[in-house]
Amino acid sequence: MDILKELISIVLPSFILYRIYTEEWLTESTCEDDYTYNPNEPIFKIPNDFCYKVPSFTEHSEYRKYIEEFPEIDSPEMFGLHPNADLTFRVKEATALFHTLGETQPKGSGGDEGVSRESTVYNKATDLLSRLPQSYLEDDYIAKIKKLGGMTVPMNIFLYQEIQRLQYVIQKARFTLEQLQLAINGEVIMTSELQDILDSIFDAKVPHTWENTLTGDEFSWRLPTLGLWFSSLLNRDEQYRSWLENGRPKSFWLTGFFNPNGCLTAMKQEVTRKHKSQKWALDDIVYHTEVTTYEKAEHIKSSPAEGIYIHGLFLDGAAWNRQEGHLVESEPKTLFVPAPVLFVTGNTRKDEEKAKKEMFGQIGPYECPVYKYASRTERYFLFFFNLKTDSTPNKWVLRGVALLCHT
Repeated sequence: MDILKELISIVLPSFILYRIYTEEWLTESTCEDDYTYNPNEPIFKIPNDFCYKVPSFTEHSEYRKYIEEFPEIDSPEMFGLHPNADLTFRVKEATALFHTLGETQPKGSGGDEGVSRESTVYNKATDLLSRLPQSYLEDDYIAKIKKLGGMTVPMNIFLYQEIQRLQYVIQKARFTLEQLQLAINGEVIMTSELQDILDSIFDAKVPHTWENTLTGDEFSWRLPTLGLWFSSLLNRDEQYRSWLENGRPKSFWLTGFFNPNGCLTAMKQEVTRKHKSQKWALDDIVYHTEVTTYEKAEHIKSSPAEGIYIHGLFLDGAAWNRQEGHLVESEPKTLFVPAPVLFVTGNTRKDEEKAKKEMFGQIGPYECPVYKYASRTERYFLFFFNLKTDSTPNKWVLRGVALLCHT
């Protein structure tokens, strides 16, 4: 049963997308002469006011003339996307170009002002080692978890597992940085792995072994620069240590977890136990989601009675109207918008269907997929979050609207 549910969660996002494409474009109206793919109210003007339609000419020359009138660059709005999608595409193109240039350029021996690469990296390694969090002592954090309720509390088990994984990352980073310094000093052999780490640090990139295991699986977290990666390490460490010292946080930074789904599952287990008298079963519990009025986690005064608050997510493909509480179009050239604090809890399927009708009416919610990274694949899919909309949910599916932990 669990395997079946996992398969459904993997296939569902793609299935919904295909279903929406079918509903919008594989209809009888698309075969009518006056049908056009142009939006009724385009956000940006279509180049040359071109009309995208399926022509029904009788002469071959007419088709050639129509094809020659096509704009050089098609507007993303033809496919249901926001014009910002074109900007995203151009940014990715430019990023890929500079990445290729950086990979192919010769590795010089000198740094700024005549300082060698090795000296530059040695100093950077010294700086990183000085800022690296202290290692977690297992006896110490187990004792603190016991004060929080022990391993009988699902969220405490989740915390224990997260700290273990963070400790592996800290150990890996510390060991490789120390070995790299020894290799630069000539005290140990400069292996190919250490040379790759040296090159990565000099280029301000994350060493491959810090992000990936030997088999290519995710070892830590994937970010484009060493500075962002190290800042994430410090922020994750701060969240865990604060949890150990001060108790469960009022709101969870979901981005800062190795296994965000583990956090959500632990939350559902706790909610299920609270409703033990009502004979709730974990397999029958689904997520109930709401957007709060809190803009930042610092504004929260207390934790919810059930469920959890989460923060740190970003809306991609749309914006959020805080006054009216629903999705709106993105601002031009604004690719990502910080989402408000979100509330997630568990509910029975029957009660959740009733709650949806009361909260979202006949239109229903837009079931917004939440991803760990901007790459929209089943590998990084977490769950669906219901968002209010004043238009059809299909519009936001075509816009590719999603909530992201990392942009």
